Amino acid sequence: MPKIIAKKEDWITLGYKLFSEKGMNGIVVEKMALKLNVNKSSFYWHFKTKKDFLNEIISFWVSTDTNRIITTVESKSSGKEKFNGLIELAFKKEPYLDFIFFLKRYALKDREIQTLIDKVDSQRIDYTKSILIEMGFSQNDASVKSTLFYKYLIGYHEMIRYKKQSDNYIEEVKNELNQFIKY
Repeated sequence: MPKIIAKKEDWITLGYKLFSEKGMNGIVVEKMALKLNVNKSSFYWHFKTKKDFLNEIISFWVSTDTNRIITTVESKSSGKEKFNGLIELAFKKEPYLDFIFFLKRYALKDREIQTLIDKVDSQRIDYTKSILIEMGFSQNDASVKSTLFYKYLIGYHEMIRYKKQSDNYIEEVKNELNQFIKY
């Protein structure tokens, strides 16, 4: 017999995983309840609607994929160390890589989510810009290069979807980045 309640974090973690795999089609309360071995009512104990649930998943994504990376990179002492740390954390293939692609697709129907994505994109670009300024680039060069860096990151992730990366892919990425950001 299933339990009645699962922790809110269990629902969010599972929702993040399923949304990353199938987008909103993966967010089926009955199926998630089965995976968590709980009653469906457990979902509604924590979330009023699927929209509330999606908002919690998005907050989790922002926390893990943006704030955690910035906090980790900020522990480095020099701009160059921060930039290298950013590359190593941002350019990796994760099981949840498709989250942002499904979220952008969903945002076509929801202006609030598109606004949030735009805010996160700007935060990421601005953070990269601050590192480049710390490395000695001018304000203008840092602005252009941070935007190119972010677009390259998104394009890189799109190109590696469903492919095995080489063992030395970080070095390959650094060599490619060095073509437009000499560091």
